[in-house]
Amino acid sequence: MIRITELRLPINHPPEALEAAILERLKIDPKELVRFNVFKRSYDARKNVALAFIYTVDVSVKDQAKVLEKFDGDIHVRPSPDTSYHFVAKDPALTNLSNFLRPVVIGFGPCGIFAALLLAQMGFRPIVLERGKPVRERTQDTWGLWRKNVLNPESNVQFGEGGAGTFSDGKLYSQIKDPKFYGRKVLDEFVNAGAPEEILYVAKPHIGTFRLVGVVEKMRQEIIALGGEIRFLHKVTGFDITNNQIVGVKIEGQADLPANHVVLALGHSARDTFEALHHAGVFMEAKPFSVGFRIEHPQSLIDRARLGPHAGNPLIGAADYKLVHHAKNGRSVYSFCMCPGGTVVAATSEPNRVVTNGMSQYSRNERNANAGIVVGITPEDYPGGPLAGIEFQRAIESKAYKLGGSNYEAPGQLVGDFLAGKASTQFGAVIPSYKPGVHLTDLAPSLPDYAIEAIREAIPAFEKQIKGFSLKDAVLTGVETRTSSPLRITRGVDFQSLNIKGLYPAGEGAGYAGGILSAGVDGIKVAEAVALDYLSH
Repeated sequence: MIRITELRLPINHPPEALEAAILERLKIDPKELVRFNVFKRSYDARKNVALAFIYTVDVSVKDQAKVLEKFDGDIHVRPSPDTSYHFVAKDPALTNLSNFLRPVVIGFGPCGIFAALLLAQMGFRPIVLERGKPVRERTQDTWGLWRKNVLNPESNVQFGEGGAGTFSDGKLYSQIKDPKFYGRKVLDEFVNAGAPEEILYVAKPHIGTFRLVGVVEKMRQEIIALGGEIRFLHKVTGFDITNNQIVGVKIEGQADLPANHVVLALGHSARDTFEALHHAGVFMEAKPFSVGFRIEHPQSLIDRARLGPHAGNPLIGAADYKLVHHAKNGRSVYSFCMCPGGTVVAATSEPNRVVTNGMSQYSRNERNANAGIVVGITPEDYPGGPLAGIEFQRAIESKAYKLGGSNYEAPGQLVGDFLAGKASTQFGAVIPSYKPGVHLTDLAPSLPDYAIEAIREAIPAFEKQIKGFSLKDAVLTGVETRTSSPLRITRGVDFQSLNIKGLYPAGEGAGYAGGILSAGVDGIKVAEAVALDYLSH
């Protein structure tokens, strides 16, 4: 097929206009066109240009060589790359051997789902150990915190089927390098499981929480249909290691499970499992992460600032943003996990701590926009070894719990008061969305002084990019601490732990992904490595 890029059409164009534009661009007659499909669609909504969609399309024609000859050297008309997925193994005979130990995947978030799915599709019949509950039961437990101030430490925003990504905006885009188009495999599987087909081609695809629930369930069903097994409420508490080789895992209340290929798809909040791995001698190291607050503005304000006269156009939807500021004290402040038309959610997984995150439904039609405004920190800020970052997070989350009233309400402050350095006493035009509630206070004690200083400098700087960003009535809600894993379970080029054979650190928890798409891609890569290692023995 032929790939055409940078094909522009007015945003309200009729469906037949795209085919006409393809014919014109390739200078061919309609009878020469076999078919076409949209690979990507973005939009140009700059205030000084006409609103337009920008297409990348893959086109099949009767005489491809003849057409391409006319465009030799044109970077916008070239042969389409092969984006199909190719398995590294399929139904290997070794899985029928009496001594075959099935691969074990610990964790059933995006990384674990795709690692298990790929292993199942290749015929390895994986066993998944998930400490939490199936996604619908987990949703009820999550509402228990949001509506009743009751936390279930094993079933919440962080733990359970679908992982932390289920209670998020469901963003499916990433800036990772992906020369083998594994990201396309991730999107294809989501569509096969019921996600809207548009995620295959829109520039910034997302699914949203409610739709993700059904998608995750269908992916689980496929894994089971292919011979895999999902064991919920199976919390891994230890690891059996002999001669630097994993030989089994210990499960709370269950017999030890023999295993010589174990995928660690833990997520960034499995702190007790990190501790168990460290106790077992698995090599890991502290890594940078970020801490900060959630900020909420009226979505209409963000739409006007970002889209100008195009604000409110249903073909574009709610506007997002991405911001970065380098503060005078050397800290970087940036927006994280921006959720258009969404809500701020309670995301703690440990008692007597407060953590925030952002979430949107597919429609993105809630009143407020929210994003993390976070400050980068490094192991120099929390010396003490690979687990020191966890204690750093816990200290901040415990302080936020107390500042919020010690009942899982979150501490909050109006932006105007935060910049002025005084406690807030009443809300203005912006009502925060966090449940179970926001307790107004002074947020300055909740983070280190250098972080507060950097955020106070960044917000007015962001105003220069988004008019209204420093709105006095905008609300900051604390604290955002789970931006990424505070440690890395380091692996080699074979995707195995540096010092424990058969152990495959993967995804966000191991420090190798950030978001649903990159975690899914990493799950695929690790599944391939596991399959190839089986075949090499």
